[in-house]
Amino acid sequence: MKSHKHPQQKQVINRMARIVGHAEAIKKMCEEEKECSEILIQIAAVKSALNNVGKLILKNHINHCIVEAVEARDETALEKLEEAIDKFMK
Repeated sequence: MKSHKHPQQKQVINRMARIVGHAEAIKKMCEEEKECSEILIQIAAVKSALNNVGKLILKNHINHCIVEAVEARDETALEKLEEAIDKFMK
């Protein structure tokens, strides 16, 4: 698999760092026996953040990778996109 830099790579990395920090905070909340409802609210926030970063990556992929693949007549790129969407949407 070839690697290449995406236009919003830094933004994705920064968002993922915040998500990791937030997940660590949830772990600490569990260790400190915080209220279940508070923990669930924080888990929902992390799930939403992950979905948002996933959408950003998907948009980048379509606008960058798929456009390049279509220009190069790479038909497998669309098959891989469909597979990735199926897994992302589960």
